[in-house]
Amino acid sequence: MNEVLARWNEAPVEAAAAEILPCCGSMVWAREMASRRPFQDDSALIATSDDIWRSLSKPGWVEAFRSHPQIGESRRGESRIGGSKAQSSSIASSAAWAMEEQKKVADATDAIKIALMDGNREYEKKFGHIFIVCATGKSATEMLEILKRRMYNDEETELREAAEQQRQITRIRLRKWLQE
Repeated sequence: MNEVLARWNEAPVEAAAAEILPCCGSMVWAREMASRRPFQDDSALIATSDDIWRSLSKPGWVEAFRSHPQIGESRRGESRIGGSKAQSSSIASSAAWAMEEQKKVADATDAIKIALMDGNREYEKKFGHIFIVCATGKSATEMLEILKRRMYNDEETELREAAEQQRQITRIRLRKWLQE
């Protein structure tokens, strides 16, 4: 069994929830993950994460969305999540992962960065939450095209698309967390 997973399986529930929170950003998800321990292996952890994520309602999803910076920003989550020491630690981990996931935006032209910034604002105004895309491996231009395409979605379709993107991000982050 993975050492991180073995240690996490033994942690108190609240500590376990706080530790895994940066992988997703939803406290409901994190508490449910902690309550379903122990996990025998990485695959069981990820499968359970998917099941829990898909069972959440809109508030649980939107809470996770709020933990992310917008595409092209570095630490937006800080202004959106406040409170406990665990949440502050979660914000720092989540922000570091987001910077790594979005690293290709730094290489984009100023025009692409401005278009992403403008698109982010338009998206949030239309849908009420930030644009979520699994940025790992995508160029800034690809993310901009995805954002433009998704602006044509209706509210329910877009919520489901954003939730699916968050599920993919969570899977990637769980694997990173397990390797720490």
